[in-house]
Amino acid sequence: MEVPVAADGDSATEGRARGGVQSLDRAFAILETMADAGGVIGVSQLATDSGLPLATIHRLVRTLVDLGYVRQEPSRQYSLGPRLMRLADSSTKRLGTLAHPYMSSVVDALGESVNLAVLEGEEILYVAQVQPSQNFMRMFTEAGRRAKPHTTAVGKAMLAAVPDETVLDLLKRTGMPRRTEHTITDPDEFLADLQRVRERGYAIDDGEQELGVRCVAVVVPDAPRAMALSMSGPLPRMSDEAVAKAAPILHQAAAKLSADLGGPVRRSAPVDGHASA
Repeated sequence: MEVPVAADGDSATEGRARGGVQSLDRAFAILETMADAGGVIGVSQLATDSGLPLATIHRLVRTLVDLGYVRQEPSRQYSLGPRLMRLADSSTKRLGTLAHPYMSSVVDALGESVNLAVLEGEEILYVAQVQPSQNFMRMFTEAGRRAKPHTTAVGKAMLAAVPDETVLDLLKRTGMPRRTEHTITDPDEFLADLQRVRERGYAIDDGEQELGVRCVAVVVPDAPRAMALSMSGPLPRMSDEAVAKAAPILHQAAAKLSADLGGPVRRSAPVDGHASA
């Protein structure tokens, strides 16, 4: 007796055994591929980037559209849907909770404010801050604040992890408005600064976002989205020696946070999760 064959080449028995899990895995693969493409993508490109069959993509995308997690644009491309915003907001809040013990360890070691930021669209979003019990100074880097990436150490740390062409494309979209007299507003000068970030392993904001405040930041490696940890404080306390002392401690905290977040996504399906800044 022949065994009936399910869609995508799975036997009906295999489909019953693992079809639900596989469909869930593939649905998230589609969402992540769309995110990697900037949030909007055509079906053909989605198939190429994900490695999934077109029939599978059509079926799962229709379901995601019905649920509101994907929407079809007038161009007939597909984009991430508004229902994902609720999940993203909750996930971002949870991120601050997960990072708190690692950030607190840096504050205990260094005695300055420590911040966690993510790249949300084309802006930096500060999602958490831990303050010292003493020497506290209220600064721009409070949770919930947003900034342009080129003005901040966290933005530089994240952008240093991507190719210069990607950085230039972002700068064309956002512009490079001047926040203070120290803000870098020339693309070539900014790329040169990013090269220094890559060479020394950390980024510095010398009063470029807020006068009188200096900040040092490191990227969180292998995070599921672009994020960075930073220490900031008043210029008199943020000497070159203080920055040099802070960098390895921030790197250690960032590595521990990355491990807690699970590192990069690895799938059994022919889809590579790729976190981009």
